[in-house]
Amino acid sequence: MLVEFRVENFRSLRDEQVLSLVASRDKTLLDTNTLETGIKAAPALLRSAVIYGANASGKSNLIKALQYMRGVVAESATVIQPGQTFSVQPFRLDGESASQPTQFEITFLLDGVRYQYGFAMTTQRIVSEHLLVYKAFKPQRWFKRRFDAESDKDTYEFGPGLKGAKQVWEGATRPNALFLSMAVQLNSDQLRPVFDWFVNRLAIFNEVTPLAPQFSVQMLRQAEKRKEICDFLTAADISIADIDVVTRKVPGQAVHFDLASGKTEVRTEDVEENQLRFKHVTEHGEAVFDLADESNGTRNLLFLTGPVLDILKKGLTLVIDELDTSLHTLLVRRLVQLFHSPQINTGGAQLIFTTHDTSLLDAPDLFRRDQIWFVEKNGNQASSLASLSEFSPRKKEALERGYLVGRYGGVPFLGMMGAKH
Repeated sequence: MLVEFRVENFRSLRDEQVLSLVASRDKTLLDTNTLETGIKAAPALLRSAVIYGANASGKSNLIKALQYMRGVVAESATVIQPGQTFSVQPFRLDGESASQPTQFEITFLLDGVRYQYGFAMTTQRIVSEHLLVYKAFKPQRWFKRRFDAESDKDTYEFGPGLKGAKQVWEGATRPNALFLSMAVQLNSDQLRPVFDWFVNRLAIFNEVTPLAPQFSVQMLRQAEKRKEICDFLTAADISIADIDVVTRKVPGQAVHFDLASGKTEVRTEDVEENQLRFKHVTEHGEAVFDLADESNGTRNLLFLTGPVLDILKKGLTLVIDELDTSLHTLLVRRLVQLFHSPQINTGGAQLIFTTHDTSLLDAPDLFRRDQIWFVEKNGNQASSLASLSEFSPRKKEALERGYLVGRYGGVPFLGMMGAKH
């Protein structure tokens, strides 16, 4: 489970911003919205967090920061080539920040062990990297890496907790690669769980990696999982009784490369195409529709349902930018409630999402105060992140109205058109 994410000097996030999933001492909705950890430093973690902010406030940049960190972990040892630069973007509206490194740090809980991993980078190289492991209250420093500008070399410090061919991994780590990623590439069993958490236990959907139908389609091919999806859609008050996947051959093109001659040839070939057939049933009759006949909301919900059901089953962390896109507010509430249900969410899955749907703020028993976050930009165009708990709202306060009048920040200032300044 995600405990905390820190980022500094990434796009509009100039100063260090912290998104924490550590539950406060508030006793509200403890049984549904939080999960006990057995760890003294963070006794309970939140099952979800919602982030509000005006357009261009920086809330999407927070998601992109987490996504960028994940990408560097996943690809720096294998995809990034020697000498290749990074596309990381520091805050560029002041000269000092533009020349400073971008920093990321994440703390997560896996099998009862707390890991705290982070690194700093420029477009040219990794300038620092560290990993702390909390197998007890006191942390073990497994490794620390820092770039020494005078010697133009990385220096490493290893703790006794990390075993294996550390000098080999150090020697193989390029300036533009993470030690973590390279060590895992060279078969470090101890560091593999940290790498795998980023790659396999953190799912992110936004404009860079939008929802795609493939995962749900594969689930629909299996009778048991198809029933789970249809049951969910029915519970969401969508009259779909069944969904068939029809696979057929259609004309297409394939590119073939002949190694002997070195020539590339484009050939016309039949390719497989999946078509979905939706069976709708009402008290007055039934009919079958194609995917194109369904609304954007139904399509988006279908594409989301497959991953969500899988994430709930495996106990993963799901991050979605603008969850409310093409989804009715009641469907968004239903998705949140799935993550809050101890009977359904038995593996500790978490949901983190951005939204403009202010009606969720006053939805009965949906969120605790520490689950609600706001992002806004200051006069220097730097984004800041704050929890609703920091504003100490009254117990029965109308949160939606308070947000819309600017009491907690995160809303746009709309000047009069044509007004003189």
